[in-house]
Amino acid sequence: MEYVTRIVIIGGGPGGYEAALVAAQLGAEVTVVDCDGLGGASVLTDCVPSKTLIATAEVMTTFDSSYEELGIIVADDTPPLEQAARVVGVDLGKVNRRVKRLALAQSHDITASVTRAGARVLRGRGRLAGMQSLDGSRKVVVSAADGTEETLTADAVLLATGAHPRELPDAQPDGERILNWTQVYDLGELPEELIVVGSGVTGAEFAGAYQALGSKVTLVSSRERVLPGEDPDAAAVLEDVFRRRGMNVMARSRAESAKRVGDRVEVTLSDGRVITGSHCLMAVGAIPNSEGMGLEEAGVKVRESGHIWTDKVSRTTAPGVYAAGDVTGVFALASVAAMQGRIAMYHFLGDAVAPLNLKTVSSNVFTDPEIATVGYSQADVDGGKIDARVVKLPLLRNPRAKMQGIRDGFVKIFCRPGTGIVVGGVVVAPRASELIHPISIAVDNNLTVEQIANAFTVYPSLSGSIAEVARQLHTRKTAGDA
Repeated sequence: MEYVTRIVIIGGGPGGYEAALVAAQLGAEVTVVDCDGLGGASVLTDCVPSKTLIATAEVMTTFDSSYEELGIIVADDTPPLEQAARVVGVDLGKVNRRVKRLALAQSHDITASVTRAGARVLRGRGRLAGMQSLDGSRKVVVSAADGTEETLTADAVLLATGAHPRELPDAQPDGERILNWTQVYDLGELPEELIVVGSGVTGAEFAGAYQALGSKVTLVSSRERVLPGEDPDAAAVLEDVFRRRGMNVMARSRAESAKRVGDRVEVTLSDGRVITGSHCLMAVGAIPNSEGMGLEEAGVKVRESGHIWTDKVSRTTAPGVYAAGDVTGVFALASVAAMQGRIAMYHFLGDAVAPLNLKTVSSNVFTDPEIATVGYSQADVDGGKIDARVVKLPLLRNPRAKMQGIRDGFVKIFCRPGTGIVVGGVVVAPRASELIHPISIAVDNNLTVEQIANAFTVYPSLSGSIAEVARQLHTRKTAGDA
């Protein structure tokens, strides 16, 4: 009788379900233990819902920022036409119903794919039970919602349990006026005055989205600027756009507490100032879901932050136990979680695998304009981590941008001196998430700026700016070598 490798995956997010598909394809017996629905937070409460909401905001912003310049007339029925007011609004209840519907549909599609591949999906919470057995197997205890338990035997276990919103002790969400990012989709009406606490990626995305939808937004940032972890030039562009559109951006302002006062929310800052709004969104980071999983008893090393330590092929410190996704603290990106999960299965099941290379990861901030990055950053260059030449070209010079009324944004590329090999890039533009791909290909395949410059681009197109930056870098390289 042929032996079948048994894989148990705890967590059904991108790291978990992508691993399940790979393991099933390679002939393993796969069980996915999940308590909320396949797709995890990424599909149900985070990435898919937020980007669906942002899609509506994007239409509003695009229209609002360029309709007059493009010659579009929007009028109400109040004469005379020349004095007509713009009438564009949003039904947030309808938007949120669409958000939830799409998220649920995506979760169902993922479940169908996983079960069709031959994996078993088991509803419940899983935890490791002690150390590895003498035969090399592991025990996983699954607790169902009704209190019953089932013990599974696995040759390998993948931990892909994700993370949940961090909460301040004196700013506990109530789901009505004080919210975390999983609760905003229950709002039936647009917040009149929204205070967003936290100016990282999540805070910036929601602040920009609700500003576009029609809320009066105050963004509370404890740092010098918004998006402190992103390219400084890109963050400066976005902050300027936020302020220009009427957002109140409060830099170097740390929130200490938030409390409801009737139908209002009062947010107290560390310097004693108090700001008020109709609603408050707390976006102050995430905490890994690593508690109560028997990790220490199983020999799994956990960092002080609660994240599970892994190497570049997703192994933990415990034999036969792998981890993927936000619970590892590597990069809080669905694409990285999925890659970690796939790598784990390829590695354990003996297939060819390349270690995770974070310098080829492309990421995007879904603000308007979007900020897309890949490879080495400006901070890496400024800090001496890598020697690179940099050229930045504003989109204002791009003919397609002029036609579309795009004023804000740029393309920036980093390349190695001498060889001209592309090692990184930044795009700030509408749909930058699409425009970053050619730079990602260049970084992943060690292409040179000469190769990028010599490839045809459509005229006119925003991607033409990528080729133009490459040409400038190539010209400077040639001039420098002369």
